[in-house]
Amino acid sequence: MNKTYFQQLDETLYHEQLPNGLNVYILPKKGFSKTYVTFTTNYGSIDREFIPLGKEEPVVVPDGIAHFLEHKMFEKEEGDVFQQFSEKGASANAFTSFTRTSYLFSSTDHVLDNTKTLLDFVQQPYFTEQTVEKEKGIIAQEITMYDDQPDWRLYFGAIENMYKEHPVKIDIAGTIESINKITADHLYECYNTFYHPSNMMVFVVGAVDPDIMMNFIKEDQASKSFEKPQEIKRFFPNEQDSVNIQERTLQMDVQKPKVMYGIKSNNTDIFGNEMLNYELSMQVAVELIFGRTSSFYQDVYEKGYIDESYSADYSMEHGYGFTMIGSDSTNPEALVNSINQTILDNQNEWKFTEEDLKRVTRKKIGFFLRALNSIEYIANQFTRYSFNKMNLFDVVPALENLTMEQVKHAFESLTSKEMHTVFTVIPNEKLLND
Repeated sequence: MNKTYFQQLDETLYHEQLPNGLNVYILPKKGFSKTYVTFTTNYGSIDREFIPLGKEEPVVVPDGIAHFLEHKMFEKEEGDVFQQFSEKGASANAFTSFTRTSYLFSSTDHVLDNTKTLLDFVQQPYFTEQTVEKEKGIIAQEITMYDDQPDWRLYFGAIENMYKEHPVKIDIAGTIESINKITADHLYECYNTFYHPSNMMVFVVGAVDPDIMMNFIKEDQASKSFEKPQEIKRFFPNEQDSVNIQERTLQMDVQKPKVMYGIKSNNTDIFGNEMLNYELSMQVAVELIFGRTSSFYQDVYEKGYIDESYSADYSMEHGYGFTMIGSDSTNPEALVNSINQTILDNQNEWKFTEEDLKRVTRKKIGFFLRALNSIEYIANQFTRYSFNKMNLFDVVPALENLTMEQVKHAFESLTSKEMHTVFTVIPNEKLLND
């Protein structure tokens, strides 16, 4: 078992890759009574085209299948897995993102028993056509519910505007039409391809003895048989540099318009430290220009163009990335014009100083260090970083070493108008007339 001590953070991380390829990470946390365990596969909603295990030709599976599969994993022939967790005092959950699917629990007692339940139910799939058909109605209701949420539609509307081909533009849950095409055979095909231990990670954090937990997981995995690890071949369409649609509006039952300004990023075919430094540079650039301490924010807030719903951030994964600036706004057109002008002004004259850079990086370091008090944050972020070949615990030194040149270079990738889009949700005509 490898042991890494991060002196600056006073954290010790234990790691071992098991013979079946499963990566296990354990982070003991002093003073915590709770333990949080995640079991995550490097498989999300964008993985819609791939070569299935044991086959030679690629297939395209129905949209929403990764999320559908996550739902079905909890249902077994002997009953619902949630009941097993609750009987042992654990709170269990799962989520599907664009790039990964994670199963998890937290508990203060019976941690090994609950870990066994987690490992077993994720590694013992059970699908039948009958249960699959039953689930379609449940997920269709979930899709309908999200379709009625203006903030969700705003966020996804901006992504749909940005991307023409990349599957990130497709809702994680799919559509009612696409999920109705899913069969039990589809689920087994995706499961057998992406749920192999070599494509997965266990992360344990909290009140845990690393030796006891590691040995427990090793014994559990040694008692099970798996196919030999194979490289997973995924396929993604070529995506144009420019956005797909520059401006779009949707009418919904809202009292006040909502606007999202999206900026598509093209420097996304990167991994590891290059990705870490670029992502942090972009986040710092966005914070300097559009953060809540920026002159832009003060100006648009005083003019009433934004309210407390305002947000500005950059996010990326391997293959896609974007800046999102948005708010509820009584004057969305004026807000968009202010964003355009701010980008142009900074393009003509970069006004930020080294002291500004230090202020923002110190702020981000402070947020990060506070976040390390959350074992849920650590587990979910560590997994995301690791699948992108980054290390979560490198964030602080990377921020400390960030240069203004890196930040300014990142900002320059925001300036091309062909990569900008606006999506607005406005009150429907009935509300306006009432």
